[in-house]
Order: sequence, then C-alpha cells, then structure tokens
Amino acid sequence: MAVKPPRWYFSLRSPYSWLAYRELTENAPDVADAIEWRPYWEPDEVSEGMLADAGIHLPYVAMSKEKHFYILQDVKRAAIERGLRMVWPIDTAPNWDVSHLAYLVAEDAGRGRDFIDAVYRARWENGIDISERATMAAIGHELDLDPDALAGAADDPEIRRRGIEALRAVDRDGVFGVPFFIHRHDKFWGLDRLSGFVASVRAKTRTAVVEQRENDRGIEPALLVPAGDAGHAGGCG
Repeated sequence: MAVKPPRWYFSLRSPYSWLAYRELTENAPDVADAIEWRPYWEPDEVSEGMLADAGIHLPYVAMSKEKHFYILQDVKRAAIERGLRMVWPIDTAPNWDVSHLAYLVAEDAGRGRDFIDAVYRARWENGIDISERATMAAIGHELDLDPDALAGAADDPEIRRRGIEALRAVDRDGVFGVPFFIHRHDKFWGLDRLSGFVASVRAKTRTAVVEQRENDRGIEPALLVPAGDAGHAGGCG
C-alpha cells in the first residue's frame, strides 16, 4: 500500500486555520510546498443529503455560545501576539459550500493557494462575507480567474460531486476539527500542534535526503543507522 503524503486540512471559515496558514506559509514554506492541502467545511443541505446517501457522517457538532465567546477572545490574543490585524466577520447566512467549492475551481486552474490567500484576507482582514457569490466573483476578478465559475461553483453538479469526494477524505482520515495535520500515522490537531507537524515532516525529509545521498555513494541502506541511543523495543527510552 502506498504511503499517503503529509497533509493538512484547512477551513476558509476558521480563524485558527487562517492563523495556521500564515505561520505555515511564512515560517515553514518548505513544508507548505511539500504537503497536500485539503479543504474541510460544514456542508449545506444539498451536500449533507449527498453525504448521507453515501453513508458519510462528519463529526461536526454545533458550537455552544460559551465556546464561541471564548474563541473570540482567544483568536484576538493569538492575532495580537503575531502582530496581525484582524476583524471578526459577520456571517448573516453562512453557506461554506460557496467558498470551498470555488476553491476546487481555483485549484483546477493552478491558483488554489492564491485563492486561499485572497479568501482569508477578505474574511479575516476585511470582514467580507465569503458566503456571498459576489465575493467569489470579485476574487475571481482579482486573480484573473473566471468569476462566473467561482461564483457558481456550488451550482455545478460535477464540482458538487468532487466536493463530496473531498469530504469523504475528511471522513476517512478521521478529521474532527481544523486545522488538522497528518504525517504518516501521526495526527496533530490545532494551531498549537503545527510546530510538531512541521518538525515531523522536516525530519522525514532530511532522512530521505541523507539516504538518497548515501545510496548515490553506494552505501547500503541497512548501514544507515541513527546516531546516539535509539532506545529499545519497549519504547521507554
């Protein structure tokens, strides 16, 4: 069985995903380039029905008022600590399929990360409602992408189908929140676990580079052992 690549699940509606995006792209661009980017969102009624028909039930639980108030404070603190200016958007009728399915269209055009950047700026720096199709169209104009294709992504049956496949991956990977990072068998949930994920991916990358160099020099892989005390089979140190 092929080993799955390291990956992170992001949500365009999540302030913690926004903060993770900034840290990942600004402080660990090598890791950002080496991993898969996968969207996660709470589906609308149409997608929810399609998921139910496919036997998929995402572990999403509505947020309590108390948790919402806590997040308002916590995100404000986190943004100030990072020197970021943010505004809290007002979502009058949130439909996260509008923006996340538009992401699939932008990704097809090779502009997925540019789209994510533009949507995060719109939502968390300018307080713009990303559930509005007009917002998607405006971002299309900004990125020189088809504004109608972005604005109408949620009306495209094929994009809807692909959205269900994206959410199926969420289900398969056991993702229950965002940001969520996976490297091999290790899972890292939350902004404060990003550093561990980055270290894990970098460690594996360094090992692969060293092994390739040694292989190029004709040294058998079996002779490549880590320096220092590697502990014992019990795993206790």
